[in-house]
Amino acid sequence: MNSGIANGNPGLAREILSVGQLNRMVAGLLQRNIAPLWVAGELSNVVRAASGHWYFTLKDASAQVRAVMFRGRAQYVDFVPRDGDRVEVRALVGLYEPRGDYQLTVEAMRRAGDGDLYQRFVQLKARLQAEGLFEPARKRSLPPMPRTIGIVTSPQAAALRDVLTTLRRRAPGVPVIVYPTPVQGVEAPAAIVAALAAAARRRECDVLLLVRGGGSIEDLWAFNDERVARAVTASPIPVVSGVGHETDFTIADFVADLRAPTPTAAAAAAAPDWRELLQAALRAGERCMRAWTRRVESLEQRLDTSARLLRSPSARWQERAARLRALAQRVAALARASIGQRALRVERARAGIRPPRSELAAQRLDAATQGLRRAADVLLARRDERLERCAAALALVSPQAVLERGYAIVQDHDGRVVRSAVDASPGDALNVTLARGALRVEVRERADGVPD
Repeated sequence: MNSGIANGNPGLAREILSVGQLNRMVAGLLQRNIAPLWVAGELSNVVRAASGHWYFTLKDASAQVRAVMFRGRAQYVDFVPRDGDRVEVRALVGLYEPRGDYQLTVEAMRRAGDGDLYQRFVQLKARLQAEGLFEPARKRSLPPMPRTIGIVTSPQAAALRDVLTTLRRRAPGVPVIVYPTPVQGVEAPAAIVAALAAAARRRECDVLLLVRGGGSIEDLWAFNDERVARAVTASPIPVVSGVGHETDFTIADFVADLRAPTPTAAAAAAAPDWRELLQAALRAGERCMRAWTRRVESLEQRLDTSARLLRSPSARWQERAARLRALAQRVAALARASIGQRALRVERARAGIRPPRSELAAQRLDAATQGLRRAADVLLARRDERLERCAAALALVSPQAVLERGYAIVQDHDGRVVRSAVDASPGDALNVTLARGALRVEVRERADGVPD
């Protein structure tokens, strides 16, 4: 191998390389001296880029190396790699010159069995599922309008900033309480359990967000701990799990009341957007207004129908007055007929009476005649008195009597009676009926204070 620097040659020793030249030299050395080879290990931090390239870390118990598999080679792999998979790759050893990172360029990949962490994940998932901890019937609904939202996460986590930003945007008036806990490392599971227990004990929140940003299966392993899963299940407060990215799944996701693909999505699921609530309230108000308008229109239609069926009071009183006059005429006719019949009977009796033989008979006849006249006078007086009472009662309720007292009947051009100033507007023509005669007037202004 010739590095271009010879020992003992002062001219070559003084040659200074740039970083780029150094990286190209090292990359060339690796490519020329290490042939393609097979490497076995466990996948971690698998990223499938939009370009179709795969980026991941290949590791074992003692070391790890970065690797890339370009789209042209990745399309021939017959499975979708994920964190925890044990694989064997055929790769070229090289150097990513812009960063100076040693990496493998993978040409082929095949399965070599699942990793230990993933196997533990599968076993725990199967056991908890058999216990019924994943059943949808056990999950609780989130409160539609939470009064306070709790967040269980690390204060230094980027996920906390994303969640707080989302909550400030969607529900700026809802208080937020953070229950700090480490979310990575050996001590994280016990700390998460303690934070959940503190939230349950204090009962300050209506919903809890258990969140953490993305990472490898090792980084997220605290959320695959059985203690954390059972603490989430036992929480009296509904829990939303927002751990990792959309493709990341943990045991906490399966036991939580709701699984969100990201921390931001968890915040959006727990807090209703005030803009959406405002729009919903406006739509509800519009529906109420339309319903009220339809109700008023229906009532107005019923009122119009009733108005057509309702006879005016004056017509009803005129009908009653006509009936009263007819009754009075009948009473007078009956009285005249009764008097005539009695007079006829008297005449007949008088014709059949022989001339009195004595003064006593003449006196009795005169007394009978006077009694008959008095009875007729009493009967006529009673009938006249009754007729006068009926006439007086009719006069009391007669519209004409009301008009005689100085009142007037005001009607619009359709004949409807105007009872209130709000029923007329400036410029309307009105008919005014008086005790004697009528007037046609025009409204110039209204004195009720209602704006035109």
